[in-house]
Amino acid sequence: MSDNLTRILEKIEQAGIAPIPATMQRGLEKESLRIDADGVLSQRPHPESLGAALTHRYITTDYSEALLEFVTPVTATVPALLDFLSGLHQFAYRNIGDEKLWVNSMPCILHGEDSIPIADYGNSNAGRMKSVYRTGLAYRYGKLMQTISGIHFNFSLNDAFWQPYRDFLGSTEPLRDFKSEQYLGLMRNFYRHDWVIPYLFGASPSVCRTFLEGRPHHLQQLGQTSYYLPHATSLRLSDLGYQSEAQATVHLSLNSLAEYTESLVRATTEPYPPYQKIGIKVDGAYRQLNSSLLQIENEYYASIRPKRIAHSGERPSHALQARGVEYIELRSLDLDPFLPVGIDEDGIRFLELMMLASLLQPSAPMDWEEFVQLRNTRTRVAEYGRDPDLVITDGTGRACPLRNCGLDLIASLEPLAAYLDQSSQGYQQALTRQRAAFEDSQNTPSARVLAGVHEHNNVFFAFAMTQAERHENNFKNAPVKETENDLLYREAQESLRQAQQMEQDDTLDFETFLDHYFNQ
Repeated sequence: MSDNLTRILEKIEQAGIAPIPATMQRGLEKESLRIDADGVLSQRPHPESLGAALTHRYITTDYSEALLEFVTPVTATVPALLDFLSGLHQFAYRNIGDEKLWVNSMPCILHGEDSIPIADYGNSNAGRMKSVYRTGLAYRYGKLMQTISGIHFNFSLNDAFWQPYRDFLGSTEPLRDFKSEQYLGLMRNFYRHDWVIPYLFGASPSVCRTFLEGRPHHLQQLGQTSYYLPHATSLRLSDLGYQSEAQATVHLSLNSLAEYTESLVRATTEPYPPYQKIGIKVDGAYRQLNSSLLQIENEYYASIRPKRIAHSGERPSHALQARGVEYIELRSLDLDPFLPVGIDEDGIRFLELMMLASLLQPSAPMDWEEFVQLRNTRTRVAEYGRDPDLVITDGTGRACPLRNCGLDLIASLEPLAAYLDQSSQGYQQALTRQRAAFEDSQNTPSARVLAGVHEHNNVFFAFAMTQAERHENNFKNAPVKETENDLLYREAQESLRQAQQMEQDDTLDFETFLDHYFNQ
């Protein structure tokens, strides 16, 4: 792969295409549970001082009222991205009283499903739909799975890249269609190597006992209150995390946008007997939006998705069909509890290397058998990735020890890192750090987390709480960035006004609103 990538980069330079770093765009979505002073999942509503979760551009909630989600704008540089995300954390800490942000992907002190409050988005039709959707998730998968936190990395390139790149490849397709085809090719290639994500970014080798209560599992006990797998990297990506037997039957094709959207629409429209048994509206209360395999497109737990910002009231599949792929969303990143915002500059630059390498190289079609094999490989790495004897099948179909596969991948990215460093420093440094993780698994985040748990008498909660307090102190003691603080204050006030206006402007009853949404 290295020689092939070198030739491609040489041709790109000869073609006079603008330096790629100047055309890259990125964003982050980062989830964190609110916990009380004792480390228990918060039972308080979303603080009004943070704004309205329904309409705030940067601070919302995910599944639970206690699960904050920070959303950055699209940024042109990695430092600006992390700076904005850090500012969101500082603003949150100034507005959540004595509560803290949990810094691990896996939750800890839970008192059963009833202790997990579903997010409330108000009484507008759009707000009610979001809450009913989450009620459906509870009936379908249980609430415990929905308390898992992660980071989503959004990646795209602007048209200053796409227009000359289309000419470079000799394509005569409309730019929209060309971009969509290329982004899907990126996804197929990324899937072929995405086993490296749990290895390099996995930071959840251990969980609290309260997360496992009433659930079958194969974890080993660690101390009195924790469980783990000795070589696990990301239990979040294992069968304990975002997995669903029902969704495993969804065959989403990545070979064309038409096939992808058609399979997605089919999953959101065809009834699924086990969900029909739940019922939609029972005794006057909604249990789910519908009885399809997926209530809406976003219910599908893919590790990477093609995305397009939808208009208000527009279905994501319709947005993709109408205007093509806008960016790629990578969803398989754990929170690193050693990092203030869960990810750092080296990590982001490595992800960009992976995205670009996946884009620039030829991407063969992917059948369902290959997709399932790749997914199984990722799961094995999530559960056993630090086992020195682990042999995997890499993206080329070659079986090799994980360490060797990883070092080969790092070597293949070196020409791209050197090319990018000509106009934006940091990519070769990012590769050096990840190479060290393959050379010695003790350098991985998951190994560092497990060492931290051992240092706290094998109590996962004690380790995680220590890290939460450390980051809390850092954010509370950091100088206030007045410009960003004022922006977020104004955004909070405006979001409250917008949410109230939406409730006043609704003219349809909820049933009619849903009917219009699903039959547009």
